[in-house]
Amino acid sequence: MTDYFFTLFDTALGRCGLAWGDAGIVAVSFPEADDAGTVAQLRRRAAGAVEMPPPAHIRRVIDDIVALFNGEPRGFDYVKFDMEGIADFDRDVIALTLAIKPGETKTYGDLANALGDVALSRRVGQALGRNPFPILAPCHRIVGAGGLMTGFSAPGGTITKQRLLKIEGALAPDLFDAL
Repeated sequence: MTDYFFTLFDTALGRCGLAWGDAGIVAVSFPEADDAGTVAQLRRRAAGAVEMPPPAHIRRVIDDIVALFNGEPRGFDYVKFDMEGIADFDRDVIALTLAIKPGETKTYGDLANALGDVALSRRVGQALGRNPFPILAPCHRIVGAGGLMTGFSAPGGTITKQRLLKIEGALAPDLFDAL
């Protein structure tokens, strides 16, 4: 049996959570209604996880998430993920998402084409909705056709998605960013 651990941490979006084990990051959670909800979200993938102060390599990930949400560009290409229990199709979608660098975006159709058929676009969207590693496996870099901001479940929804893409340089600032 694998031991899992979690910690909660404050960000500009609210109190997030991260779960890990020996094989890597197991889950990341955006803020839920309360801490109990965030812990429950983490335990969906990290059953039995116990709260623990993060070791240095996990602290680095947390610090980078906090910095990103504060407007400082960050990359997460150093993160090790625990893919145990993730369906093959979802793993393939996550792998394609991980290949998208900060400052870039792809469409659901782009990912579907890379998987062999544009008709898989809906399945790609569903897989991204199940992404257990939001921010780290950057589903915010996936946009609808023509750059349409769609499908982002973080607090603030597509406005948060746009903000993250602006921080990373994928979108230019607009008039209201200075306000």
